[in-house]
Amino acid sequence: MKNQYLKTASGMYINYFLLGMVNIILASNMSYLTEQWDTDSAGISYIIAAIGFGKLLTYALSGYLSDKIGRKPLVVVAACAMGIFLVGIPLSPSYQLAFIFAVLAGIANSAMDAGSYPGLIEIFPKSSGSASVLVKAFMAAGAMVLPFMILFFSDHGMFYGYAFFIPAVIYFLNMILLFTASFPNRISSQEGEVEENHKFISEPIFRKEGLALVIIGFTSTGLFTVSQIWLPSYGEQVLGMTTASSIKLLSYYSFGSLVSVLILSVLLKKILRPVTVIVIYPIVTFISILIILIVKVPVVAAITSFFIGFSTAGVFQLAIAIMTELFWRKKGTVTGIVATAAGGAAIVMPLVTGLMSKSGKISIIFIFDALLSVIGCIAAIFVYYRFGKLTKKGVEKEKQEHRLHA
Repeated sequence: MKNQYLKTASGMYINYFLLGMVNIILASNMSYLTEQWDTDSAGISYIIAAIGFGKLLTYALSGYLSDKIGRKPLVVVAACAMGIFLVGIPLSPSYQLAFIFAVLAGIANSAMDAGSYPGLIEIFPKSSGSASVLVKAFMAAGAMVLPFMILFFSDHGMFYGYAFFIPAVIYFLNMILLFTASFPNRISSQEGEVEENHKFISEPIFRKEGLALVIIGFTSTGLFTVSQIWLPSYGEQVLGMTTASSIKLLSYYSFGSLVSVLILSVLLKKILRPVTVIVIYPIVTFISILIILIVKVPVVAAITSFFIGFSTAGVFQLAIAIMTELFWRKKGTVTGIVATAAGGAAIVMPLVTGLMSKSGKISIIFIFDALLSVIGCIAAIFVYYRFGKLTKKGVEKEKQEHRLHA
């Protein structure tokens, strides 16, 4: 990475560190918010869903704008909009106004993704997989820090809104940092990638490998969404764990996620290829879910929760990295398409599994989760096969040329 882009990359990763806080900040302050807006927990869940709808509705447009006007405007606007959301929520006098702020946060999230993923890949062209999964690491770190902030303000009898205001201030400062930062020239990056992508012996086909990657975007998001919602319920209702112990399953899950993305950020540079990881991880997820369904022991559930977290982390980011490598002329657009599928999963999965839970058997949800991992694995195997077919002859040609010149 050139030194001129160090500030740029740092600013984008700071955005995602703060986004890790945003993702859990409403649920973490539910008791305060229900009282403030005279609603219940279901009402807060609708506010959280509004963020998802904001993302889903604007991902395609954000991706198009990223390719049309550049990455910088989107990430700068995203930081500003997130700051407004964080200031607005604790100061909202009404539920309706809070709902509008939540939709704004969703729009900001889609702009952030559409600008940041292609931007990071252009800054780190030789290690795009590592650059992408580090996004997940920063989000996980932010999610781990926020509870301590909330606890600190609560213990000192301070206004709960400070937990919103601090990340808001950082977002506004980061907006200034990103506004003054240099971004890679998209046209120059594409010209450089023409030579880099000579390895493709034929043009990738969107309705084949592109569609398979969209499916992976959906299944990967679905897998961790289902696990995050239902692991505690499974521990309490099926395994007979106490409420406190069952919630700890999420801690093991989160720790597994963080370990995974840190390992991937190193191994993807020289040892592993993203197309290999997206095949292996759903297999690990399937085996882990199978074990938790068959061996109904709390200690085993704790271990398998770690591996479920480990194997669901970074797959979405890697799907985007592979998609932008295959369809490199329209990085922002294809990022928006994969992210739209993921946004759909984030809305659909809670609804579908919620209906399943009414049967009274939480195990059905994890059987469904296992099926989801199988679908993701089949799509990944197809991508692996197609990727190899698109590159194999090109690699062989390079070897032949090398032997001729030797």
